[in-house]
Amino acid sequence: MNIDLAIGYLHQYGYLIIFLLALFGIVGIPAPEESMVFLTGMLIAENQLGAAGSVVSTVTGAFAGMLIAYAGGRWIGAPLLRKVGRWVGLTKNRLKKLEAKFRKRRGPIILFGFYLPGFRQISPYFAGLTKVPFPLFAGLSLIGALLWTGPFLLAGYVLGSLFDIDPVYAAYAGFLFLAGFVIYLFVKRAGRRKRDASS
Repeated sequence: MNIDLAIGYLHQYGYLIIFLLALFGIVGIPAPEESMVFLTGMLIAENQLGAAGSVVSTVTGAFAGMLIAYAGGRWIGAPLLRKVGRWVGLTKNRLKKLEAKFRKRRGPIILFGFYLPGFRQISPYFAGLTKVPFPLFAGLSLIGALLWTGPFLLAGYVLGSLFDIDPVYAAYAGFLFLAGFVIYLFVKRAGRRKRDASS
């Protein structure tokens, strides 16, 4: 779904389409979720959408998507992987190694995986597959949804208040945030290596 179509749906269906696009993006159905959240912030600034309804729709949509993907991983994932895993090179040993790595870092992956396209679709599935306790998963997912949607909504609101931005440019918001996040991780890792080398 392209951004022009999303804009049309936003004007027509409002909070329902915000909820559905956030949900679709998490479960893996192609949707411009970051762009949609940024655009929602812009529309709040222009008084075309209410702030409370937009925040609730965005966060609950992302959270619902995480719960659906978790359920899929928990009850469908393992049997499906046993059947098709060997056809895609995912042997039992490789799967065990992936599961072990996920278990070791499950908290940060679930919490911050929202910021990385691909990770946010895979992390809830793997959480279900590795049987992460549901209360832990739900808590991390809700916090992660708030931490992910908050900056996009705020950026859209602030920039929409300050500048007259063509909504079509909202499509680039996801790329800019991803680039910023990758640069942040790179700088943080470089700083850690420098400290380790000097100690």
